Order: sequence, then structure tokens, then C-alpha cells
Amino acid sequence: MKKTLITGITGQDGSYLAKLLIDKGYEVHGIIRRSSTFNTDRLDEIYKDPHETDGKLFLHYGDLTDSSGLRRILEKIEPNEVYNLGAQSHVRVSFDQPEYTADAVATGTLRLLEAVRDFCGSDCGKIRFYQAGSSEMYGAAPAPQNEKTPFYPRSPYAASKVAAHWYAVNYREAYGLFVCNGILFNHESPRRGETFVTRKITRAIGRIKCGLQEKLYLGNLDSMRDWGFAGDYVEAMWAMLQQPQPDDYVIATGETFSVRQLLEEAFGYAGIGWQDYVEIDPRYQRPTEVDCLQGDASKARFKLGWKPKVGFKKLVHMMVDCDMELARGERTLRDAGHNVIFRGAAAS
Repeated sequence: MKKTLITGITGQDGSYLAKLLIDKGYEVHGIIRRSSTFNTDRLDEIYKDPHETDGKLFLHYGDLTDSSGLRRILEKIEPNEVYNLGAQSHVRVSFDQPEYTADAVATGTLRLLEAVRDFCGSDCGKIRFYQAGSSEMYGAAPAPQNEKTPFYPRSPYAASKVAAHWYAVNYREAYGLFVCNGILFNHESPRRGETFVTRKITRAIGRIKCGLQEKLYLGNLDSMRDWGFAGDYVEAMWAMLQQPQPDDYVIATGETFSVRQLLEEAFGYAGIGWQDYVEIDPRYQRPTEVDCLQGDASKARFKLGWKPKVGFKKLVHMMVDCDMELARGERTLRDAGHNVIFRGAAAS
């Protein structure tokens, strides 16, 4: 049985990847940060108490800012594959917390790579390593973007991801580690965090329809993005580590839509007009904007045999349906006299 270690396992991608790997027969280990409240709800579908049954998912306390802790976890698990998905991944927040973002995203990747190198010793192929890149690394570079497009980051988050990317390349070339960079364009799902624009929109639609919210505040409606389904994209992550040689791959749909088009599709599917509810708040504008991201995933299609299964409309409808159901449950609790607090109401 193969063993894998996933940082960021409680996030959107981590939960989909963990399910995929368990279905493939892996024993899955994930690193989670210590918290006084439970933050593993995305894993509820696949988590089983190891005291009660022979589970395949195990969680370990750790952090990308703690190198010695990472090394101990590697020693304990002895994984065959490592997927580094952990990050402070909100672009707008990275402008407010640039040092923390750099420490977790850039230096955190370096710490994990060094821990893997030290653990592997002379056996450089002992572990296969996946590094989660981002389309934000391209920033102001002209679209469409592929593996040969020069990076032009426009945020502390993007700059940190660029550093992490080159750390990964350097460890591959300097030490012979099997390291792959996956440059994933925007990928969404009903599990997306509620502060990200796609989920912020679909969450608001459900609450507006149920009479729980009156307005939705957004920033730039003209930003163009290449949106895909996270469940499809984690399949590409796994496929990269099954190749005979490590390499870097862009993963994208090749189609772009603006935030305005997303609003039209999502609100239209729900049967309401977005113009009556959406207002612009300058606080949600980035100091340096990224106008258009469109990925060219030709290499992944040819070498990995990967292509997206879920298109833009299906993805949006999936998210609206999920958040409509969530809002109906929230409304039922509210009507029963329970004080339900919506965490995303004031989020950026």
C-alpha cells in the first residue's frame, strides 16, 4: 500500500485529493494546524476514527513554518508521495499579510523540500513531490499562458508562489529529487472557501433567495479567469507523480470568463437579476490587478492524457445548487429561533 502525505489537506484541493487517493488504495496522511475549533469538515466524508476501524486517513499536527516538525512527520510516516498544497492562498489577503504569506508559501515550501531531501539521503527517488503552483504567478503576462510563459507576479501571494516554484525546480536539478510543479489555473467547487469570489457569489445567491442577505459587495467585475472544477484538477496532480520523469505542467480549461459573466450565469440560473443586489466596494480592489488568466494545458493533455470533465456552466450550477441547499438549512434554523452567524458576510 502506497503512503502519501498532504499539506493543506483540510482545504478544498486537499479534501478532493485525499478522497481520490483513498479510492486508489493509498494510505493518506495529512498535516493540519492546531486549532481550538474543528476545521476538518471537508474531510467528514472520508474520515474514520482509527480507534474504531481500520481507517486509511490519518491526521498529524504540523505547520509549514516548523521545519523540525515536518522532518519528524516524514520520519514517522515514510511516505512514497508528498503533495504540498498548504498555503495562505487568498490573493487580496496577501497584500495585508505579505510577510506571513511569504513565510508559509515560499519559505514553507523550501522547508518541506529540505526536509524531504534530508529524509531521502542518497536515495533521491525515495519520495515523489508535488508542488502546487498558481496561475497568479503569470500575473500581467499576456494570455494564453503555458509552461514557457515568463512569470510576472502581481501580488505577494503570486511572488511567493514563484519563489516556491523555483525552489522546487532547483531541488529537482541540484539533488535529483522527483519534483513536479503543477501550475493550476482557478479551480472551484462547493468546497471553495467562502471568501473567494466564486463561492462568495454562489453563497450570497442562496442567502438572497432565502431572505437572509440583501447585498453582495465585490471588487473588479471585469477580471477574466480560467475556471475549472477542483475535482478534475486533483486527478492531474496525481497523474504528474505517476510519470517516468518529473516535469512541470499547466492545468487549465483554456476558456476565460469575467466575474461579470460569472454573476450573470449564477444569478440567472437562480432566476434573479444580479444588478439589483451587487454593489462595488473599493476595499476589494487589488493594489495591482491581474486582468486576464487563460491557461494552455496542451502539454498536460498530450503527456498526462488529462482534460477537464466539468465545464463552466455545470460548475457554476453545481455551486449554486449546493449553496441554495445550505441557505435553506440556515433559514430553517433561523425560523426555529437559532442565532445562525454567517461567517462570510463581511469577508473580502
